[in-house]
Amino acid sequence: MSRRPRPTGLPPAPEPLPGPVVDNHTHLESIAALLSDPADPKQPTDDAARPGIATHLAAALAVGVDRIVQIGCDLDSAAASLDIVDLARTNTGRGGSGESAAVVAGVAIHPNEVVAHHRIVEASPDGLEPARAPRHETGYADAFARIAELARDERIRVISETGLDHFRAGERGRAVQREAFRDHIALAKELGLPMQIHDREAHAAVLEVLDADGAPERTVVHSFSGDAAFARACLERGCHLSFSGTVTFKNAADLRAAARIVPADRLLVETDAPYLTPHPNRGRPNSPVQLPHTVRLLAELRGEDLGDFCERLAALSEDLYGPFA
Repeated sequence: MSRRPRPTGLPPAPEPLPGPVVDNHTHLESIAALLSDPADPKQPTDDAARPGIATHLAAALAVGVDRIVQIGCDLDSAAASLDIVDLARTNTGRGGSGESAAVVAGVAIHPNEVVAHHRIVEASPDGLEPARAPRHETGYADAFARIAELARDERIRVISETGLDHFRAGERGRAVQREAFRDHIALAKELGLPMQIHDREAHAAVLEVLDADGAPERTVVHSFSGDAAFARACLERGCHLSFSGTVTFKNAADLRAAARIVPADRLLVETDAPYLTPHPNRGRPNSPVQLPHTVRLLAELRGEDLGDFCERLAALSEDLYGPFA
């Protein structure tokens, strides 16, 4: 008997939440690129001009995700993120359709982008050849200077995502990631902005940097991937923890144990779309529309009323990033 083919394309929308929530970390330009046809000559090449982004913003609003933090963590997506904020403002503001989630943005040089800007080529633990793009012809110092310039724009509300990725980086790559992480910490402090941390198989090293330099006053460990012990260590350093669709995976018992112990005023939710699609749609493209699956699981896991949980998530996000309007 042949195996039934796995569904492809965007999964169906879940039941709307009883109250609005914020997707604390997503990559709208990547969703649009993933679902567009590069062979179609009529397809816009400008990420923010792709009609798919407006569609995703409207669909998110329909399920209760009324605010989104758009993350641009390379030179191309950082610039596009400002245009995406403008697109959302056009649709939600006076004269707009009013059928769009509101958007603010974050910018940074992703840890793996840092390695590429340093032109480091070495064997990495994942065994993959690092992808090169024209933007990597810019040296790291100039790339970071561009991010620092963009971060001064009022549309930018968070330095994100920065940190350490030991899954993709070898010894030389990890060294430059560490220095770049420190650069971003200093930038967040200078501008008084929150910061979101990327931590992939680098728990101890992330804590070492935070202990050495001190975390910015508002720091979020995005798509938290540790156990309860690591959660406590992050909380002791003043961090907020943001949970993505991975907490819904069947093999995520340690992650769910961590989610149970996070104080209510330190817990956030995100999609990290187009990646990490929550159960029951794991393996299909993610988008902010799928966030209710994660929200519902966390509320049930923690024994909290879903409406109250949504209200607190939204209020905490506004405290961190400021008003979205």
